[in-house]
Amino acid sequence: MSNDMRQPVVNIVGERVALGPLVREHIPLFTRWRNDFAVARTFGGTPRAHTIDAVTARYDAGNGNDYEFIIYERATWRPVGRTYLFDVDWRGRTAAFGIIIGEADCRGKGYGTETARLMLDYAFTALGLNSVSLHVYEYNTPARKAYARAGFVESGRMRQARWYAGRFWDVILMDCLASEFESPVLHKIFAPDIERP
Repeated sequence: MSNDMRQPVVNIVGERVALGPLVREHIPLFTRWRNDFAVARTFGGTPRAHTIDAVTARYDAGNGNDYEFIIYERATWRPVGRTYLFDVDWRGRTAAFGIIIGEADCRGKGYGTETARLMLDYAFTALGLNSVSLHVYEYNTPARKAYARAGFVESGRMRQARWYAGRFWDVILMDCLASEFESPVLHKIFAPDIERP
C-alpha cells in the first residue's frame, strides 16, 4: 500500500506532525490515553478509570465550542495525541489551549512544541483570535519548556493551587498574543488571492 493510501485526512501539516479531525475509530486510543495516569497527572482532575462507553458518549455528544484535532506523527501517520482550543470567546477573541501526547514514545521529541505552534497558527490565522492561554502545573517542566518554545509566555500564577506528590505546586498561566506570533504554515493558505492580469 502506498504512503498516500495510508495518510489520514489532515487539515494542518507541519514538519513532524499533522493535525486532522477526530474519527470514531480512534475511540479506543482516546480511552487508553485517558486511562494512562502518566498523561492524566498533567491535566486537571483526579486520575481515575474511564470506560470506553463514557469516552464514546463524550465523543458522540461533541462540543460545538471546542476546536479539536488528532495529532498524527507524519513519518508513520500514527495518531499520537489530541489537541484542542476550548472556552472560545468570540467577543473577546480569546481561547484556551490543551494538548495530550498519548503515546509515551512520542514525548520529548518536539511534537508537543510543533503542535502548539500549529494550534496558535490555527487560532490566529484561521480563526482570527487575538489571545490563546493555557494553565500548566509547575512540576510539568517538559510542557512548560515546550510551550515557551512554541511562543507562550508566563503571565501569572495561582500559588500552591495544585496538590501533587505530597506537596503544593503553583498553577502557571501562560499566553500568546497574535501580535507576538508569526504563522509557520497557514499564512500561505489564508493569504488574500492576488488578481491576475
